[in-house]
Amino acid sequence: MGKITIEPLSRVEGHGKVTITLDESGKPKDVKLHITALRGFEQFVIGRPAEEVPRIVPRICGICQTAHHLASVKAVDAAWGAEVPSAASKLRELMLMGNMIHSHALHFYYLAAPDLVVGPDADPAVRNIIGIIDKAPEVAKKAIALRKFGQTLVEKTGGRPIHPVSGIPGGISKSLKEEERDELLKEIDTVVEYAKDGIDLIKSLNEQYMDVAKSLGVIDTWYLGLVKDGKHNFYDDTLRFLSPDGKEKMEFKPAEYLDYIGEHVVSHNYVKYPYNKKVGYPEGLYRVGPLAMVNVCDSMATPLAEEARKEFMDTFGSPANQSLAYNHARLIELLAACERAKELLNDSEITSTDTRAEVQPKAGNGVGVVEAPRGVLIHNYETDDRGVVVKANMIVATTHNVPTMEKAIQQAATEIFK
Repeated sequence: MGKITIEPLSRVEGHGKVTITLDESGKPKDVKLHITALRGFEQFVIGRPAEEVPRIVPRICGICQTAHHLASVKAVDAAWGAEVPSAASKLRELMLMGNMIHSHALHFYYLAAPDLVVGPDADPAVRNIIGIIDKAPEVAKKAIALRKFGQTLVEKTGGRPIHPVSGIPGGISKSLKEEERDELLKEIDTVVEYAKDGIDLIKSLNEQYMDVAKSLGVIDTWYLGLVKDGKHNFYDDTLRFLSPDGKEKMEFKPAEYLDYIGEHVVSHNYVKYPYNKKVGYPEGLYRVGPLAMVNVCDSMATPLAEEARKEFMDTFGSPANQSLAYNHARLIELLAACERAKELLNDSEITSTDTRAEVQPKAGNGVGVVEAPRGVLIHNYETDDRGVVVKANMIVATTHNVPTMEKAIQQAATEIFK
């Protein structure tokens, strides 16, 4: 028997390692994914006035900070019964689109694409964004432009490009000026075109690497994502579970999440293993994120992304169960976020100054959910009669995915060591 340890894991936004225990014949006997970063974020906000929490939780993640900000403020809204003005909701959603555009461009072009565009056989020293700049400079330029536009959206709506501060209970503290909106509109058609180019790129890469995509990390799981009237939605409404065969759907509101999501504890990880309570553990393990979102929705909410989704399903099946199909699904969501940003920027209400409602701190319990770049993000706070947080629960997107990431790695290891 022997053991292979892969540490640190690269191209991931966090810290982890993989251990593969081999049997006497050299085949994988046990494969584990270890998340080595200590969690416990909930303890940071207990005892804090709830209105402070949306400015604290963005520090949980330097990439998904906007999603944490928005899920947090939505949870406080719910706990205190705030009626958020329509214009404020649209500005918050526009802020989230900025985070999606920035992060999806980062994740694909900077983390995934080097191995595909530069090539898996290239020297690891050049399999990075610098290698893409050298081999495909136009691709790199578009990636940089997409990220820049996304960060600008966050800055103009959130007050800061990193760790936004404008979300407040009952609304948003910063309105969008007409001249700011007009400047963004000058760029939006180009940004949409760049996102469309990303779809063309991944389709060409699929042709080269489809054998790998259909053999490594292929697992059957449940899927969880946000929908609104059955359509893909980043910001609001209803959570939907989809079964591995695509035949069963379970829908519930964010406030009901504890009735549907359980958390199992394992000894080799700091994170818990969420699962579908109605199915049980481990049969109810599920995935979140772009692949899950594209699987669970009946259609995308924007026309170009819907056309891309249909082509995706023709390629990978419905539901798609190939882990490497996350790259394609992420680029569909990138296009959807760009299209939705264009819709919001063209909405006459987006420059309204009616962006906050009166709200008073009080005892309550509220749940806020948004789709973070890595998947469903849940914040749940209980406050006392002074509006101070006395209990908190957060399930971040990567936590949902850890058990199924481990399952995909187990499948890949078995396939590689045949």
